[in-house]
Amino acid sequence: MSADAYRFERATCRRGLREFLGLTDRLYADEPRHVPTPRQQIRQWWQDGIPMYVLRDATGTVVGRTTLHTDAAFDAKIGRRCQLFGLTEFTAPAARPLFDAISAHADPDRDLLFGPVALLPNQAGGVITSGYAERGFVDSAWNPAHYAAAYEAYGFQRRFESDTWICPVPTPAEAAPPVRVDPDGARIELHRGDVRRLDDQLDLLRGMLNDSFAQLGYYTPICAWQLRRQTDGLAYLLDESLLLYLTRDGQPVAFTLCVPDISEFMVAVRGDLHLVNQIRLLGTRRRYRREAVLIVKGVVPEYQGRGYQRLLSTHLHHNLHTAGYTALRSTYVGRDNPASAAQYRRLGGRPLHGYTFYAKER
Repeated sequence: MSADAYRFERATCRRGLREFLGLTDRLYADEPRHVPTPRQQIRQWWQDGIPMYVLRDATGTVVGRTTLHTDAAFDAKIGRRCQLFGLTEFTAPAARPLFDAISAHADPDRDLLFGPVALLPNQAGGVITSGYAERGFVDSAWNPAHYAAAYEAYGFQRRFESDTWICPVPTPAEAAPPVRVDPDGARIELHRGDVRRLDDQLDLLRGMLNDSFAQLGYYTPICAWQLRRQTDGLAYLLDESLLLYLTRDGQPVAFTLCVPDISEFMVAVRGDLHLVNQIRLLGTRRRYRREAVLIVKGVVPEYQGRGYQRLLSTHLHHNLHTAGYTALRSTYVGRDNPASAAQYRRLGGRPLHGYTFYAKER
């Protein structure tokens, strides 16, 4: 089909938004490996003014979609003026017309196309480049093999190559070690999640997250309202024993956040967590406590290398086993971060999916 036969339109009304959302329902109708982004999150971004576009073929059928957005903090981080794109899905024949449209409609002042991100690399997005037989999971991508091939045929280059991981939850050889006093006399204390204090605890985690991830090439600091948006609804899903952090003489220094893996539920409801489905999930949440997803972990830079993350991991795995979990999945870990990968290998873990973002000079 000629490129002229396609139309690229911004979704400016609710009908357009429904068509934007409906594309993944069709593309992945019989594909349980793909876990959709929550519809409520996408609708919120649309209401916030994030530009969303659909690509139509000659019959008017939506065959591709994407966002086109920018972020000043990300530009500053990588030192380029980036045209970001995300939530990007397409049929195989529509790949080149969609990329042509992204390039044509990008801000002319932007010199680098970067994506797919939703809305930033440290939030979600990405393309898997291997491990297609393995299912995806919440906060992670799954796509067919023709996606990576299409990006690379168009001239996109891989950026921030990573892997997702899966680790078994073994029976602990012994009880989790007690809290301790460091050689310099500092008191180390372990804390766990508390839904009654979740907002305060998330604020503590945000400070540690920004400090510990600042050295990563893709990470931009997250502000309080962004974190609240990303964790909206976490209270009804949280397993309090899987949110852990350490304080050193009362100051937070290390953290880990896992959530039960509700991927199966998300697939069944096509990512629609409206109120009734939230109530259904709440009523059946014990069913989704066989596997967990490690969302994020870190140690503030000045205290890295002191064994704090290993101490947290020991307690986390003890709690996972006690609660009956059998596996722990991890969102993507950069291949330039061998220390994190080594922790997973020590636990008997293996990579699940190759993972990448893509960039293309304009």
